[in-house]
Amino acid sequence: MEKEIVITGFDLISPIGVGQEEFWTSLRDGVSGIGCLDGTTPDSAVRPFVAAAPDFHAKDFVKPRKNIKVMSRDIQLGFVAAMMAVKRAGLNVDIESPENRSVEPERLGVIFGCDLMALELSELADAFYAGMENGKYDFSKWGPNAMTKIMPLWMLKYLPNMPASHIGIAMDARGASNSPTLDRVSSLASIIEAAHIIQRGDADVMVCGGTGNRSNPCFLSRGKSYRLAPWTGDPQSVPRPFDAGRVGTVNGEGSGALVIESKQFALARGAKPLATLRGYCQAVAPTNELLNMAESVERSITGALKKAGMSIGEIDHINADGLGTVEDDAREAAGIKAAAGDTPVFTGKGHFGTLGSGTGAVELAASLIAMEKGTLPPVRNCEKVADDCPINVITKEHTVTKNAFVKINQTNMGRSTAVVIEKY
Repeated sequence: MEKEIVITGFDLISPIGVGQEEFWTSLRDGVSGIGCLDGTTPDSAVRPFVAAAPDFHAKDFVKPRKNIKVMSRDIQLGFVAAMMAVKRAGLNVDIESPENRSVEPERLGVIFGCDLMALELSELADAFYAGMENGKYDFSKWGPNAMTKIMPLWMLKYLPNMPASHIGIAMDARGASNSPTLDRVSSLASIIEAAHIIQRGDADVMVCGGTGNRSNPCFLSRGKSYRLAPWTGDPQSVPRPFDAGRVGTVNGEGSGALVIESKQFALARGAKPLATLRGYCQAVAPTNELLNMAESVERSITGALKKAGMSIGEIDHINADGLGTVEDDAREAAGIKAAAGDTPVFTGKGHFGTLGSGTGAVELAASLIAMEKGTLPPVRNCEKVADDCPINVITKEHTVTKNAFVKINQTNMGRSTAVVIEKY
C-alpha cells in the first residue's frame, strides 16, 4: 500500500461485554450472550433467541442526554462505541477547545456502517390504534388521526446515515462521511473506504466501523430471511459455527469502532499504533450457489494478501464469518480451504450470533486483542467440525505465533470482503 495506515484505537459494545476488557474476558471464559427475547414469558412453547447487550444503557454514556430521544438503539450503540474508540486512541476532538485538538476538523472523517433499523414498536402503538375502528383498521384515518401521534423528529431515529452524522457532529468532523449498508460486510467495507480516503490524502484520521440491532423483535417477522436457529430449549447451544450439528444463526446487537490514521500523522501526534492495515479486497459472486460463493471468499482472501504483499504462510489465523447456517458455512469453508489451506480458523458468532452491520468490527476486535494477548480461545459450540466444512477450526486454545491475521465477512447476496491486519 502506498501510504501506511495504522489502527490507533478501537472499542466495542457486544452481548458479551461493553468495552475491550469485558468482551475479552467473556471470550476467554467461553461465555454466551445468547438469551431469549425480552417480554416473552417462560411458559411460552417457543421463545425467540436473541443476543442483546444487557449492560449497555445509553444514558450512562451519551451527553447531553437529550440527544438520546433522536437516537435509535443502533445509533446509540454506534455513537458510544466510536467515542470509546476515540478515547482509546488518545484523540482529542473537544469542540470546546479547538486549540487543543489532535486533528483539524477538515482532516477528520467518519465512515460508519449501518444496518436496516427496526422500529421501536411502542413508539407507533398510539398511531396504529388511532386507525382502528370497530375492531378493523381503517387506512383512511392514518393521515388525519395517526400522524398527529408520531413525534415530529421520529424519522431522524431511523435513517441509516445518522450513526455517522451523530459521531461527526460530536467530534466536529468535517471530512468525508458515509454510511455503507451492506449487511455483515458493512464494517469491513467502512474500514476499506476510510483507508481509501486517507490513501488519497483527503484525511489524516478516520473513525470507522459499524452498528446493528437485530435483537429488535421486528426482525423476527423476517426470520426466514436470516436463517435463524429453531427453538432448542437451550439458547446457549446456538449458533454452532462450522459444526456438524449447526441449525441456523441468532440475531443480536452490537457495534465496533476503529480509529485509523496515516502512520506519519499518528507518530507525529505521539500516538502509539496498535496494528497496521496491510491489505484488503472485496469480491462478488455472480450467484449465491456453493461454488460461486466459495470462489468469492477465495478471491477476497487472495486479493487482500496480494495487496498486502504477504503469503498465507505469514498469517496466524482467519477470523471468519461462521454464521452457523448449513448453507453459508459450507460455502465459506470451501473458499477458505481453497485460499488458506489448513490455516487456523476462528469465529466469535458462537458467543453472540450475527450483529448485522456491527458484526465485522466486533469480530475484528477479538483478533486484535488476541494478537496482544498471544492466545485465541476456541470457537464456541463447535464440538465436531462438519464434513462439509473441511477447514482447521480452532477447537482448543490457540497460541498466536505469527503477527498477522485475515478478517472476512460475507453477505447473503454473494459479496465477500477481507482485510489483512498486522500487529505493529
